[in-house]
Amino acid sequence: MKKLRFKEKFIASTIILIVGGAITKFLGMFIRVVMTRLVGLEGIGLYMLVYPTFSLFMTLSQLSMPTAISKLVSEDRHNNKRIVFSAIPVTLIFNLFLIVIIVLFAPFIANTFLKEPNAYLPILAIALVLPFDSISNLLRGYFFGKQKMFPHVISHICEQIIRLIIIILITPYLLTLGVTYAVCGLILVNMASEFLSIGILFLFLPKNFKITKQDLIPQKQNIKDVLDISIPTTGGRLIGSIGYFLEPILLTSCLLAAGYSNSYILTEYGIVSGYVMPLLLMPGFFTNAISSALLPVISNAYAHDRKEYVKKKLKQAIFISLAIAIPYTLILMWCPEFFLKLFYNTNHGGTYLRTIAPIFLLYYIQAPIATALQSLNLSKNLFWDNLKGIVTKCLAIVIFSFFHIGMFPLLIATACSVIVTTTSHYFHLRKKLQT
Repeated sequence: MKKLRFKEKFIASTIILIVGGAITKFLGMFIRVVMTRLVGLEGIGLYMLVYPTFSLFMTLSQLSMPTAISKLVSEDRHNNKRIVFSAIPVTLIFNLFLIVIIVLFAPFIANTFLKEPNAYLPILAIALVLPFDSISNLLRGYFFGKQKMFPHVISHICEQIIRLIIIILITPYLLTLGVTYAVCGLILVNMASEFLSIGILFLFLPKNFKITKQDLIPQKQNIKDVLDISIPTTGGRLIGSIGYFLEPILLTSCLLAAGYSNSYILTEYGIVSGYVMPLLLMPGFFTNAISSALLPVISNAYAHDRKEYVKKKLKQAIFISLAIAIPYTLILMWCPEFFLKLFYNTNHGGTYLRTIAPIFLLYYIQAPIATALQSLNLSKNLFWDNLKGIVTKCLAIVIFSFFHIGMFPLLIATACSVIVTTTSHYFHLRKKLQT
């Protein structure tokens, strides 16, 4: 009976996350369309140039604590309230340290790394968003561990709606001050949306979930349990974020050395990052939804030595991911210009989409496989796999940039990274489940 209830919970969680993910993804795509049309190609190019830095600090600020909390809560062996609220002060202190780092190094990142002085203010804006994002994700980790996906879905939908409203209201005014200020606004809007999300998530906490001063005092054992999981996981994610951070830096430097102009690089990078990649990543909300529902299920099953159940759920997750991804990939390859025109009112990027879309079939199954590795305490393997993928990507960017094939070095490098990372994940997982 317990197994049946757990199975029903997994299916219900997956359905809720897929439906909620579809809504938030649609809202996210609509927000991207509004952003693109409001700030133009120059603005979206600057935004996408800064975004890898944003992503890097977002990964650092969370320290993968939401994933660790989700796993520990799902095992149902700890005081869940103490785990969640012991992590909050530690997270806030670490975020304060990151804010100081951003303020001190923003000029260096903008001028030396990104070679774009206009990126300075948007990088400073990142600092204000980090604490809000960290706290909201800590709370989501608790709900994921409990397999209560509805609070996450509701908060995420509300978050996207408020982002859309604020962007529409403030961007036209900020554009009168300059494109740089408009891009700052696009980053800072996350602060308001995450604050709203925190408020909504608190409303869904159990009625007996009363917070006392004692709860906010970090408990040494709780912090140790969380960090034992989160630090290796952060290492893997950090490698990915560092690679994403280095991507525009390496690409810009190599293409400039190869003779391309800065304006060409900014424009084409904006097309790939702002138009092509969002379309390729669209099925990601399905695979992420499946992975989020999968984490507590596999963690609980593995903790009770039910390997066959783990294999079964993993196969289901991969099958569902491919069932969604394959038709989408075929349609995207057949008529990429239609989607580009529909979402972004542009024809730029069609050739890029046709070239890389087939490789992303591997990317779509990467999330559930990586989640399984986390659940099976193989976070260290995730770190090394991601490191191999990023090193491969960086080397490919450097090598192919001098082939004088425009922005295609980025696509080739991305494809190489996806292949290396996903296949490495698969072999580690297969080995673990066979022992």
